[in-house]
Amino acid sequence: MDITAHMHQLGQQARAAARAMARADTATRNRALHLIADAIERDADALRAANAQDLAAAGAAGLAPALMDRLALSDAAIATMVAGLRQIATLPDPVGEISNMKVRPSGIQVGQMRVPLGVIGIIYEARPNVTVDAAGLCIKSGNAAILRGGSEAIHCNRALARLVAEGLAGAGLPQAAVQVVDTVDRAAVGALITMPQYVDVIVPRGGKGLIARLMAEATVPMIKHLDGICHVYIDDKADIDKALAIAFNAKCHRYGTCNTMETLLVARGIAPTVLPRLAELYATKDVELRADPEAFAILAGYPHLVAATEEDWSTEYLAPILAVKVVAGIDEAMDHIDAYSSKHTESIVTEDHSGAMRFLREVDSASVMINASTRFADGFEYGLGAEIGISNDKLHARGPVGLEGLTSLKYVVFGHGEVRN
Repeated sequence: MDITAHMHQLGQQARAAARAMARADTATRNRALHLIADAIERDADALRAANAQDLAAAGAAGLAPALMDRLALSDAAIATMVAGLRQIATLPDPVGEISNMKVRPSGIQVGQMRVPLGVIGIIYEARPNVTVDAAGLCIKSGNAAILRGGSEAIHCNRALARLVAEGLAGAGLPQAAVQVVDTVDRAAVGALITMPQYVDVIVPRGGKGLIARLMAEATVPMIKHLDGICHVYIDDKADIDKALAIAFNAKCHRYGTCNTMETLLVARGIAPTVLPRLAELYATKDVELRADPEAFAILAGYPHLVAATEEDWSTEYLAPILAVKVVAGIDEAMDHIDAYSSKHTESIVTEDHSGAMRFLREVDSASVMINASTRFADGFEYGLGAEIGISNDKLHARGPVGLEGLTSLKYVVFGHGEVRN
């Protein structure tokens, strides 16, 4: 296969399909989403079988546990994909919405219309659910998509691609509106990210190596985040029961996700009380604690205790490892976050309203939370139906990227024959 020629063909087909998707009405796009959801439910057994092939191959190849976790397509994951598609179908359609209309002294009316971005390329690793999430959000927002999943999920992605194509055709939409790149050749990625004549934006979802490569090579704009170094700060005015539940969930709910807590900060006034109790909880999951000297002294005797190094504060573990630091209070906590955060998600646990509001205002991350687990930083949990990715950039989209993040605004003018003098 001539990879470059193949990718350019996909790009041409996507560009043509994007125009048809932008024309399609809301009911038609929603019908496609429901048909895809129905097909996934119908063929769940076939999807599990395809996923089993991928898991067997990945296990034999020695894929890291965090990636194996992302690759697995459980019954709950299939149900979530179906629910996500149906939730997206219920969401308001942003396409064509006109806002900010103003009458100018000349007589013209000026406003802004929300429109699709066009063709979106999504590159991701070991996550078959992304195939459906991305397809659903792109369909609803009137975009075309070219999806390049990881080689680890090739069998499952092929099966899902057939179901997406079936749903599009059933709704009378072009099957080329969502195309899954059917090759594991890495050259396909290089071609996709250097086709600005066909692709309007790239959304990478994967490890730091993938995203660093794209940042160096891409000529197409990107919506991205590099890693997820997320913090929970337990304030000295925290409710201890809330703190225990949040800090345990934020670390142990799932290890291999970008919204998992990687550093725990605890105010000095509450550390001797809360850290030993948290250590008991973490011990049930064999979590290794990499502690600064003050936390190390408090946690002496914990079976999985290691002295933290400077590198630990800027590491995304994606594993049962947690960096722990005792801080004087909220100011030192925010200073630490400012120095080491990847600007993804941070949470404060406190009953002090003024301190909590300071944290919201001053912490410069895409999601900032009060008294909640960082694991909620997710498009589905935010009511977006699903997410196409997380952005910690400040331009265009920030945080979980849902429907509005896949659209743009253009100015529209309504005139009555006015001419400029």
